[in-house]
Amino acid sequence: MHRIAVLDDYQSVAHTFTDWSQLPEPAEVVEFHDSVADPDALVARLRTFDVVIAMRERTRFGRDVLERLPDLKLLVTTGMRNKSIDVEAATERGITVCGTASHPTATPELSWGLILATLRHIPQEDASVRAGGWQQTIGGDLAGHTLGVIGLGRIGSQVARVGQAFGMDVIAWSQNLTDERAAEHGARRVEKDELFATADVVTVHLLWSKRTRGLITADDFALMKHTAVFVNTSRGPIVDEKALIDVLRTDRIAGAGIDVYDQEPLPRDHPLRELRRAVLTPHLGYVTRGTYEVFYREAVEDVAAFLAGAPIRVLT
Repeated sequence: MHRIAVLDDYQSVAHTFTDWSQLPEPAEVVEFHDSVADPDALVARLRTFDVVIAMRERTRFGRDVLERLPDLKLLVTTGMRNKSIDVEAATERGITVCGTASHPTATPELSWGLILATLRHIPQEDASVRAGGWQQTIGGDLAGHTLGVIGLGRIGSQVARVGQAFGMDVIAWSQNLTDERAAEHGARRVEKDELFATADVVTVHLLWSKRTRGLITADDFALMKHTAVFVNTSRGPIVDEKALIDVLRTDRIAGAGIDVYDQEPLPRDHPLRELRRAVLTPHLGYVTRGTYEVFYREAVEDVAAFLAGAPIRVLT
């Protein structure tokens, strides 16, 4: 009998989105509701499984881990990219790696939730009202102001369209962005320095790669307006986290909405937790019912196809 591990089911809901009856062979499915970062503990947990379903980048599968999982034959990741999986090492060991589609609107929607929550101080005012207070802050405006989009791809372009609907002037930058591509999405391409210096809202939507790691630095934050806010729903390592903490601590910018971090889950003693100018969410960009329906349905399809001898959505 096959043993299937479903990892990082934080909300204990995987079983509500899956139908394992479509598998062509009997299988024992075990769902894990926590995240294991220690490689030795992870290997000990997964040693007897031949199929593993990983939720995004919550668990790292490097060469050091894969080489110690001799029974593993299939590794499924939700989404078609996962920087936490060494696909080359998996392929060398005969482990098939498959992905799934995703729900394209979830992250842009959360991005705007964080923009509005940060700009209008919604968490602070909610806490104040519950404590008996009334009108503690003065919020910023969107209409007539400038939205700076870093990365105008599948997600960034959706964020840009919403900014236009709010009546914002949309500017954009990324390393390969052209004037023509920006114009197609109703934005004006600018250089990176100009974006940080002129935008009232800066929002990040880049793929995580060696080229984008540490791309946003202290020098960039130093250019921002005192009244501007910064939002990141992309990946934590794209931003110099220490520099972000410094500008929030010294009130150099109005606030930040952060969904992604260098280390996830965020450590309990992390300094970001103490900063009132930061609105923090626990990497919720993709965590919606629609996304999970796609992720888990196609993960089961991947397993069924593999067991039938015809793998689908194979990553190379």
